[in-house]
Amino acid sequence: MTVDEMRRELQRRLKKNRFAHSIGVANTAVKLAKKFGIDEGKAYIAGLLHDCAREFENEDLPSEAVKRGIEIGEVEKAVPLLLHAYIGAQMVTEIYGVNDGEIIQAIYRHTVGAKNMSALDKIIYFADMIEPNRDYPGVNKLRELAETSDDLDEIILTALNESIIFVVQKGALVHPATIDARNYLLLKKFTSI
Repeated sequence: MTVDEMRRELQRRLKKNRFAHSIGVANTAVKLAKKFGIDEGKAYIAGLLHDCAREFENEDLPSEAVKRGIEIGEVEKAVPLLLHAYIGAQMVTEIYGVNDGEIIQAIYRHTVGAKNMSALDKIIYFADMIEPNRDYPGVNKLRELAETSDDLDEIILTALNESIIFVVQKGALVHPATIDARNYLLLKKFTSI
């Protein structure tokens, strides 16, 4: 499937505002990829398709995960929305013909992060937070960081911190993968892993 075909198929499947968000993430991911010397084509496709599983309602995500043999952890049982990343990582192959492991991994990790994220993982995670359609307290600070910092790890550490603070302030569960991602970057910064 060509990128144009992917875009048309995604537009057909997603609600208008979710599709606009996906285009915003794809374009933001390309800008970040250019800045950090990452493959812009992969960044665009991963950004475009990162939310492809959002075609399903939240209450349908657990059954979609079970259909695909995806293990549902305790946090995902409590917050089924998180499953869209794992389902999407399979749907990009099933529906969009994407077989690139880096793209699939970036989609899988885009919501909660992971220990030892690749540069593409980091770009998709961050692009999802700062794309132009996002509007929440602190987003402009993160956008400014994208412009001013040349340290992708520092950018992601700040993004993870902001995400954790937001989730804690809501009284919601913090995913262990988000904590692992943050701790990994801190250990990397202060040790030689």
